[in-house]
Amino acid sequence: MKIAVGIIGIFLGLLVLLQSCTVAATSGLVADKATGGAGAIGMLVGLLFFVAGGFSFSLPLVAMIVFALGSAFAFLASTQGSFGDISIWGFIGLAMTAMSFFTWRSAKRRTTDVPAA
Repeated sequence: MKIAVGIIGIFLGLLVLLQSCTVAATSGLVADKATGGAGAIGMLVGLLFFVAGGFSFSLPLVAMIVFALGSAFAFLASTQGSFGDISIWGFIGLAMTAMSFFTWRSAKRRTTDVPAA
């Protein structure tokens, strides 16, 4: 499951980053500062998702924390401007947080369930 969370996290990070860059650039053309701010926070969310995807291969606990932080920023960005998709990314980030938690827990159980020699 580590590999799946890592690949999905990296892919979603790039997707959120691309969408947020587009929103920020478009809001700059129409001079909508609130949506531009939400797009800038969205770029941070995309970067956090990308980093969390990278950490999920070897450190799923760190990935879980970074996904949760990215979700919190996504929900913060959804309160400003007209970038409604960012709240969906927040919920997806929560799902990725849960997946990282279960990955971490299963890896922890495997190390503690090893019988003594």
